Amino acid sequence: MDSQSVRAAANIPRSTSGWDGGKKVGGRKRHVVVDCLGLVLAVTVTAASVQDRDAAVGLLARLRETYFSVRLVWADGGYAGRLVDWAAEDLRLALEIVRRCDDTSGFVVLPRRWVVERTLSWLMRSRRLVRDYETLPVMHEAMVLWSMTMLMSGRLAGRHSAGFSRSAAAR
Repeated sequence: MDSQSVRAAANIPRSTSGWDGGKKVGGRKRHVVVDCLGLVLAVTVTAASVQDRDAAVGLLARLRETYFSVRLVWADGGYAGRLVDWAAEDLRLALEIVRRCDDTSGFVVLPRRWVVERTLSWLMRSRRLVRDYETLPVMHEAMVLWSMTMLMSGRLAGRHSAGFSRSAAAR
């Protein structure tokens, strides 16, 4: 589980957008839960000013309602705190926080976190998701799911991603 702040277009109402002080971005924030393959299971779009752990309450409830067999969720440090206990008690979900070691510097690939980060980068390949153009947050959620559907159907149809060359795909 992770979140991503996205700049909002000029037509976005101020009532549904905000300022993410940590990333210095004005707009909205999409919170996603993915499976081990990086496929989106649940998404919620909030104002960028909403804290990750506050948005995660509704997101995890939606996840539990839709996918009752999920037992473990990995998340970053923004979801630490009372949310871990709440998820265990109320939803019977083990929320495991994947933390970065304090003694490391620079870029470090964190176990399990790279899966959701990769999914967020896949979503950014969709032009409609680079900036939030949707007036309603629910419509932005639908665009995230639509983009993921297009990605999955392309894989099922055998189309290769843009990262592969023709010679590598033919082998």
